[in-house]
Amino acid sequence: MTDVTALLERIEQLERRAQAAEDYRDLVNLQGAYGYYVDKGLWDQAAELFAQGGTLEIAGRGVYVGRARVRAYLRHLPPYGHGTIYNHMQLQPVLHIDSAAGTAKGRWRTLMMVGFLGKEGRCGEATYENEYFREGVGTGAKWRIARLHGIINFYCEYDE
Repeated sequence: MTDVTALLERIEQLERRAQAAEDYRDLVNLQGAYGYYVDKGLWDQAAELFAQGGTLEIAGRGVYVGRARVRAYLRHLPPYGHGTIYNHMQLQPVLHIDSAAGTAKGRWRTLMMVGFLGKEGRCGEATYENEYFREGVGTGAKWRIARLHGIINFYCEYDE
């Protein structure tokens, strides 16, 4: 093997590692953005994080297919406003990324606090088993949620 061939192999290895690191960062940011948008009642922005044919399934409430249906589901959640808290922390990511294929799977834990001033307050914990897809090509490509599947482990009233 020539020195040039060895250098070219090394460059290719470094490029793959750099791409893997960028993909990990982008996926963590994507899931974090989902949590933030849900926390602030930004339903349209949350729906835009999904792939065109992406699906959302939370707590066995049905499977919503496509951005329009995801958006419709989110818009049926109680509105965000004065006296409302949604706190939806996305924690402990375990990501399996195939950078070359533009696909990934991720497992997350989320701690939730939901409350409405003078009415009710709840806390909960869930596990997300998600899939992701990179839409587009080149520098315009973006990771999107292909499948968001939330399994509620517990959800209870604060005072009970």
